[in-house]
Amino acid sequence: MVIFETKRLIVRQFNENDKDNFFLLSGDPTVMQYIREVSTKEQSDKFLQENIEAYEINPHKGRWAVTSRGDGSFVGSFAIIPLPSEPGKIQLGYSLRIENWGKGYATELTKAGLEYFMNNYSLPEIYGVTEVPNIASQKVLLKAGFQPAGSFIENEKELLMFVVKRI
Repeated sequence: MVIFETKRLIVRQFNENDKDNFFLLSGDPTVMQYIREVSTKEQSDKFLQENIEAYEINPHKGRWAVTSRGDGSFVGSFAIIPLPSEPGKIQLGYSLRIENWGKGYATELTKAGLEYFMNNYSLPEIYGVTEVPNIASQKVLLKAGFQPAGSFIENEKELLMFVVKRI
């Protein structure tokens, strides 16, 4: 199921055939550096299955596959998920295969994901969260219209919070 599209990308639900692609992200220490712990293949497959099953409960929320409109290649993932530290709040995020860094995909996804959120949710705001050293993602959030909204500590890491409020 396609969630949304951009000029260059298709964002769709993950499926059982995406196990290897999902592991390309979750098993890569460089990609996961600012996201979460690196997964084994078994952990990655289990986490993907949990995400696929969650679509039935809420098809408009979750982690989704990002593919190229041009050749269908796997680009990365995009997510609209609950903010763990703030019940009732939603965040967006992304992870891209290293070979897709520096192509503007993160900004393209974040802007389109923000539009998707505004059209499909009634919540007053959406957040983006980055670790302090993740300057690239902070720049993406700012380019997409997010504003700084403070910082907090989670798992001994200082995180910066950004927000877009519905007008």
